[in-house]
Amino acid sequence: MSKAILTLNVGSSSIKFALYEQGLSTQRLVSHGVIEDIGATPRFTARAPDGSVLDAFEWKTSEVLNHEALLKPLLAWVTSHLGEDALVAVGHRIVHGGRAFDRPVRIDHDVLAELERLNPLAPLHQPHNLAAVKAVTHLRPDLLQVACFDTAFHHAMPHVATQWALPRAYTEKGVRRYGFHGLSYEYLIGRLRKLAPTLAKGRVIMAHLGNGASLCAMRDGRSIDTTMGFTTLDGLVMGTRSGSLDPGLVPFLQRTYGLSAADVEHLLYHDCGLLGVSGISNDMRTLLACDDPHAREAIELFVYRIVKEIGALTSALGGVDALVFSAGIGEHAAPVRSAVCEGLAWLGVECNERANREHETLISTSHSAVHVFVVATDEEAMIATHTAAVMRAHSPQSEAA
Repeated sequence: MSKAILTLNVGSSSIKFALYEQGLSTQRLVSHGVIEDIGATPRFTARAPDGSVLDAFEWKTSEVLNHEALLKPLLAWVTSHLGEDALVAVGHRIVHGGRAFDRPVRIDHDVLAELERLNPLAPLHQPHNLAAVKAVTHLRPDLLQVACFDTAFHHAMPHVATQWALPRAYTEKGVRRYGFHGLSYEYLIGRLRKLAPTLAKGRVIMAHLGNGASLCAMRDGRSIDTTMGFTTLDGLVMGTRSGSLDPGLVPFLQRTYGLSAADVEHLLYHDCGLLGVSGISNDMRTLLACDDPHAREAIELFVYRIVKEIGALTSALGGVDALVFSAGIGEHAAPVRSAVCEGLAWLGVECNERANREHETLISTSHSAVHVFVVATDEEAMIATHTAAVMRAHSPQSEAA
């Protein structure tokens, strides 16, 4: 078969992967899957493109396994699935690229060292991302590895949109607004260019609504502003993350309740959001099916903050021509989309409720002043595309030229 690229999206409790067959000008998904419940009883599941299970197994051990122990059988499965020499590159989702990395790069010793210096900027994500890089380096030193950054898409935001009102000494050390979910937004604007090319050149707000959630304002396909800032904690209410807070709340929690910095960090990332408000679940499906008033309150707050932030981003854009819902909640929770559209009636948004219930691509009415779309995101496809481009740039033919 053709050469293949493996994509890795590594978190604290799961490793999502996908395999792509890479032709000269084509890219085809071969399989995808996940290693989940890391830290407990890890389970491996690989699926065909149609979702059918190709293989599944569970680690029978009480020992906490590191990334190398988990990735070794994954790479062995890839070899058995594709053949000995088919895998030629691994593309990694790296959450933070800092100020230095504004595009995907080949990972070498110097790049890895620079990325490790960014660990304090994304302490819950970056170390896991880089642990996978190190594991693959040890297991398969022959493989090209490529870093694809969640921050890169927002790198060219207007300067004023990147600033905090802090002393310049901190800004010069990299304390600024970066933005995240960039791989998703890059994929989505590419899809919108195919669905509605004229709209894609205009004023667009993308809503990546999942367990992590953010909005991005785009003009002519470029990021103008976004709701996430210095960390992935900022902006909208999320599954377990608080979203934007009064910064004075942090010292208040520390002084009044005796919380340490680590305690506050854990609280804001893991115990807040939909879970914290509802006291029931961080899963929107569970909350939508629940009659508990606290569940309804959590959904109402989630929607309210989305509507409020869309208003702010509309101001930054000077208007809005299209709104795109994506990610787990955005793609599947019709009641949430309907409520957001209702809250945006002042913008002339009209939701076609039948189209919305049936999860059609265009869910706005013909009279709506704003076109509203539902588009599935695919960060893995974006990672594979970037990895292939870097691979071509570092091919012997390219280097000879």
